[in-house]
Amino acid sequence: MLGRREFLKSLAVGAATLAVRPNGVQANAPAGRPNVLVILVDDLGYGDLSCYGATDLRSPNIDRLVASGMRLDRFYANSPVCSPTRAALLSGRYPDLVGVPGVIRTYFQENWGYLSPQAVLLPQLLQRAGYHTALVGKWHLGLASPNTPNERGFDHFHGFLGDMMEDYYNHRRHGINYMRLNEKEIDPEGHATDLFTQWAVDYLRQRSQKKDQPFFLYLAYNAPHAPIQPPQEWLDRVKRREPGIKDDRAKLVALIEHMDAGVGKVLDALKETGLGDNTLVVFTSDNGGQLDLGASNGPLRLGKGDMFEGGIREPMCAVWPGRIEPGSRSDRVALIMDLFPTICEAAGVTIDHEIDAVSFLPTLLGKQQSADERVLIWVRREGGIRHCGRAYYAARSGDYKLLQNCPLEPMVLYNLKDDPKEEHPLDKTHPMYAKLFSALQNHVNKSGAIPWQRPPTASDGLQIP
Repeated sequence: MLGRREFLKSLAVGAATLAVRPNGVQANAPAGRPNVLVILVDDLGYGDLSCYGATDLRSPNIDRLVASGMRLDRFYANSPVCSPTRAALLSGRYPDLVGVPGVIRTYFQENWGYLSPQAVLLPQLLQRAGYHTALVGKWHLGLASPNTPNERGFDHFHGFLGDMMEDYYNHRRHGINYMRLNEKEIDPEGHATDLFTQWAVDYLRQRSQKKDQPFFLYLAYNAPHAPIQPPQEWLDRVKRREPGIKDDRAKLVALIEHMDAGVGKVLDALKETGLGDNTLVVFTSDNGGQLDLGASNGPLRLGKGDMFEGGIREPMCAVWPGRIEPGSRSDRVALIMDLFPTICEAAGVTIDHEIDAVSFLPTLLGKQQSADERVLIWVRREGGIRHCGRAYYAARSGDYKLLQNCPLEPMVLYNLKDDPKEEHPLDKTHPMYAKLFSALQNHVNKSGAIPWQRPPTASDGLQIP
């Protein structure tokens, strides 16, 4: 008789089976399929890597990763905050179409999403294709069954279920321990960045003993998300090197440099185990940097939480030795949800259910790819005085972008080619205003059919009738 975990996993595999044509995959992935490593960092500003222009920060390991493959200069998160972008990455859909228009949190009155049980996630498809799937680090798409990593397609989970840690060393949120090894609660010692790095390295070493089976490793750091809490020796190093640097900036620089060192250890493990020669590595962030904590989004306007470019445009690179040309760049516009079909195409997995994403693998491989004709949508729902539980949006077609940076503000149109800093709104009579407004309204109408709330439970801290 199946145990609970095995039963739930069988359901996940069954859902993935429905999503893939019977002849689209094999029980075991054929030789030559790449391993896949996605490194997602948290709240990294567009200007907060030395290869992206930072002069007070050193990120040699991420820099060498970027130099080893293709950099996409116009790559975007699907939202200016965490959970929706993660939902889009793993589902290939706009986040509000899988029930995650806003941040998933512990307490009902502060929670703005619930991952749809009907959403087919990337690890489910890769499992069906014969991949071993793992998540190390931050999940942030559910705190309890049925929305835990092992129940949504990951064979192995070693990380943090929640949104943010209130301390990088004790790993608590609201006094709750969300650290897990699969379904087991754990209470490890150490800085979260060091833990996630070591767990990723351990996983790679384990997989090096089973090279006949490809893997998908989703390494999701919670750095450099608040609290800005670097190890003291890293902060001291930055202050010695950068005289006159402000305290908040110094802390953030140290936290990013510490994370960069962790990325370096993971990349070294790929090389040392011999796995790197056939591994597709993707690096990006879930949203822009938080300006009031010292982040820099380079020349872009505003930051985390904003629909302006600083909130949604991200550093991004993809590396695949022998397939992606080192030192190459592209200005093709792509969203993080587009990684879903891109990875599936690289892995030879056929998708046979509805997604909103488009593969950009041809671009990565240096091939001609037709222009993207989609109207792109960004969404965030939030509470509080400024948002009052409402959603706000941006929509883009070509160089034109329509945005609302707060639910109580009017929509504003910009031409990003002529006005990259989004400082000069166009008149509402411009024909692109009506086009984007109509497309956005259709999206809002469609997303309204998707529930994003769940019934409150006693664990939400509320009085339940």
